[in-house]
Amino acid sequence: MKNQKHITVLLHEAIKYLNIKKNGIYIDGTFGGGGHSLNILKHLGKQGKLYSFDQDPYAINIAKKIFDSRFHIIQDKFSNITMHAKNMNIYKKIDGILLDLGPSSMQLFNPQRGFSFRINGPLDMRMNPCHGTSAKQWINTSNQNTIAYILKTLGEEKYAKKIANKIVKIRNIKPINTTQELSAIIQNIVPYNKYKHPARRSFQAIRIFINQELYEIKTFLQQVLNILNSHGKIVIISFHSIEDRIIKKFMIQHSQNVNIPYNLPITENKINQLNIKKIKNIKRIFPSPQEMIQNPRSRSAILRTAQLIE
Repeated sequence: MKNQKHITVLLHEAIKYLNIKKNGIYIDGTFGGGGHSLNILKHLGKQGKLYSFDQDPYAINIAKKIFDSRFHIIQDKFSNITMHAKNMNIYKKIDGILLDLGPSSMQLFNPQRGFSFRINGPLDMRMNPCHGTSAKQWINTSNQNTIAYILKTLGEEKYAKKIANKIVKIRNIKPINTTQELSAIIQNIVPYNKYKHPARRSFQAIRIFINQELYEIKTFLQQVLNILNSHGKIVIISFHSIEDRIIKKFMIQHSQNVNIPYNLPITENKINQLNIKKIKNIKRIFPSPQEMIQNPRSRSAILRTAQLIE
């Protein structure tokens, strides 16, 4: 499992809805294993540009092996996109932005990264293992209520309180250091489900919290409409229902006119200002049955795409 090949989710659909211009400027906010970036490059002409982001040093090492004058790799979070767009003089010149959220297969199937509830390894879960608090540190120092809250809100785990209680009891005897130790605690509490591993929700919740993934996507969405070129495209692939709800809410909010009650004391001028739709909400795409068979990780994926109207 450690050497399992990375399979890019919804690859052809993402490229299709980016509708790549030969000499356009594009951003891949989550380079990962490079699947999307390499395919964007295939569709770009000689004057096209691709700027890819990733905070993971392992992904950066892969990206550095791409020798292409059209390609630039940036080691940072995609939430810092505005700063980099201004520094690279591509602010308001970007024709399309792609995000493929969640961990890559390289992270999930590398035991040393500590993401997997199936493979034993040090309990880490950081997208960038050089910065921040590891899952091990957090699990062994957070209070019981905090652990339960994170498992409940970010993992939608109904056994959150029982799991948190058991974690605290176990760590009072011996620190929880590995993914297998944490997974075993959860498996002893959550009933077995043939479709989902008992520890899936809890591991997902901890990973999202450790990497502040919801904050990252919200911060990105606050910036994206300001940095795109006229009629620029947004393509986002999410794997978690909470992330998808954030993206869906954003796209609906900016693709519909404001519903103003009749006889409200407001000027027509103000109504016109409020009723400026910023994006066209284009499509929601799910993986095909064939892709879900070939790549089980794609089962929870949802691709949402929109286009700037201006």
